[in-house]
Amino acid sequence: MQLKDNQPKTQAPKTVDEYLANLPGDRRRTLEQLRKTIKTAAPNATEIISYQIPVYKYGGRPLVGFASFKNHYGFYLMSFAVMKAHQSEVRDYRSSKFTLQFPVDEPVPFALVRKLVKARVVEVDLRVRKIATKSKKAKR
Repeated sequence: MQLKDNQPKTQAPKTVDEYLANLPGDRRRTLEQLRKTIKTAAPNATEIISYQIPVYKYGGRPLVGFASFKNHYGFYLMSFAVMKAHQSEVRDYRSSKFTLQFPVDEPVPFALVRKLVKARVVEVDLRVRKIATKSKKAKR
């Protein structure tokens, strides 16, 4: 983060609550709803701050994350495969390999977010099972 002269340096948030508390009211309300959507879709995920943004871990792996920017909300799916599998549903949003941008002046598609988070949970569960199966075979 680059600071201008005489601009106070803000402390990096240590919790998701701290991250949200630093946002203006309308942004905070939107991201609190996004947080609730993620927690509902992945109730066993753990909230952390990673790279100064809220991230949810599941099965020991990053699941999804989000952030607020000047003109958009970033939603980090952290899976190229899930993004590709849902490309017809995400095509209306600016995106990269595993990031979606939701414009701040438009409603966030919470139903789509819920669907994508659930797909990530399935993906991580399959990966964890596959690793466990390989580990059991290697021990024999």
